[in-house]
Amino acid sequence: MSSLHNDAGLQPERTLLAWRRTLLSLLAVSTLFLRWIPHHGAFAFGLIGVALLSVVAIWLGQWRRYRVSTQAISENRTPVALREIAGLGVACVMLGALGLYVVWRF
Repeated sequence: MSSLHNDAGLQPERTLLAWRRTLLSLLAVSTLFLRWIPHHGAFAFGLIGVALLSVVAIWLGQWRRYRVSTQAISENRTPVALREIAGLGVACVMLGALGLYVVWRF
């Protein structure tokens, strides 16, 4: 990918890599939930679904975020990915709460 800005610190690239690490972490969590299927049945599929939906949302949004960030650097403004951060926060809280529920209930 060619750089669309003259930022020596490569901030958009670092942000893109951070989102990719988050995506991979959620993918790993969803595969860990596969181990719960024999014990918790359909409920584990719900956890896997939440994690995979978060993975897809991050994957679909990361290139748009990169373009917005590079354009913002060229215009000397800083974009805030409030919607993405709030969505990821909600997904993490849901996964944590549902995971605790499974551990506590079963």
